[in-house]
Amino acid sequence: MNRDTLLPAQIAVLDRDIETWRERLCSLSCFMKVVNESIARKANIEDNCTGHFWESRFKSQALLDKRALLTCMAYVDLNPIRAEMAATPETSDHTCIKARVDILKNQQKPSRSIEEFAGSNPEKKGLPFVLRDYLELVDWTGRIIREGKRGYINPSTPPILERLTLDRDAWLI
Repeated sequence: MNRDTLLPAQIAVLDRDIETWRERLCSLSCFMKVVNESIARKANIEDNCTGHFWESRFKSQALLDKRALLTCMAYVDLNPIRAEMAATPETSDHTCIKARVDILKNQQKPSRSIEEFAGSNPEKKGLPFVLRDYLELVDWTGRIIREGKRGYINPSTPPILERLTLDRDAWLI
């Protein structure tokens, strides 16, 4: 249909609707609503139930400093431990910490999908943290028994650096 054949009132309505659609296309909330609805419909049919797929709205938290980033990384790397899907970080499938350990064990260069730690090298981009310290941080944090969480690293499990028994030269990567 040509814009010339529309009445001014129809053009005004279309202009308003187009503006609304543009706002929705740029809205993460609208996107998540559509994703949630389609997943919920499919899951509800499979499970023969009703309701939202996710109980609450998605959440987004800005990670404004290095401490927040490390906290978030450790939280994500410990999810399989807390859910009792793995006993240790290096055995938890689909986590960055396992991928980092596998790279060290295989003496490979880090892949682009795993950002490097910068250590004390100011020329390098990344966290001013060394991998050894991050491994110890995750191992120590995973041993904390948290109320409401099922899993934790067993206190009798040796520390992660002892478990890995990596060659000292591997730490230079």
